[in-house]
Amino acid sequence: MTNDSLLAVSHLTKHYPQFTLQDVSFTIAPGTIMGMIGVNGAGKSTTLKSIAGLVNPTSGTIQLAGAENLAVMLGETVYYPEKKLAAITKTTRQFYSQWDEDQYRYYLRFFNLDDQKKVKELSTGMQIKYQLAVTMSHHASMLILDEPTSGIDPVSRDAIRQVFRHYVADGRHSILFSTHITTDLAAIADTITYIHAGTVLYSAAKADFIDHFRREFSLGVDAPLNFDDIMIKIERKDSDDSAIPA
Repeated sequence: MTNDSLLAVSHLTKHYPQFTLQDVSFTIAPGTIMGMIGVNGAGKSTTLKSIAGLVNPTSGTIQLAGAENLAVMLGETVYYPEKKLAAITKTTRQFYSQWDEDQYRYYLRFFNLDDQKKVKELSTGMQIKYQLAVTMSHHASMLILDEPTSGIDPVSRDAIRQVFRHYVADGRHSILFSTHITTDLAAIADTITYIHAGTVLYSAAKADFIDHFRREFSLGVDAPLNFDDIMIKIERKDSDDSAIPA
């Protein structure tokens, strides 16, 4: 890994009986946000869990600067419904040597969270925002997030995007997040990595990513093309429309 990368994934492979993540490689520079896309079952979660140390790869390497302070949010965390957020945080912060109480309080205010409320009193969206507040409050150099805006209303999603941009603005932090909400990619991602059937189909800066697929689809340089269009064209090109009943 060079000094230009916070994360370098090289030839990551994981074999399962019914699926193989094969030869996945990409790098993330400091101060950037990478969005990872692909359909369900393509290998996004396996990739993120491998980086987080929750899956043991069959082969390949994962090099992470500041690995001792990685922050991970993979799916919905299950909390005791009767517990107050303040009690959960009191326990959680003990695990982080760089816990920043002022930063945590800032995120509570920004997300309009009351830590005296019990978990059962929060909507799904508010629980996700609480998870993010905790995740971003111990100065992790790299955030690994699996669909962090899923189930969030548009106003809250815009607020989360703003927080993400602020988090990487100092040039020392980076974010890798998977998503099916392609408007998030357009709004905040600097680079895009497309996982297709267990492999990296393409990984590049956002503008280069779009230009690449314009060429792949034989479109003009000014032809409109968004991430939904790209996914649909890629994932449906091998489908058999003749099998669909008339």
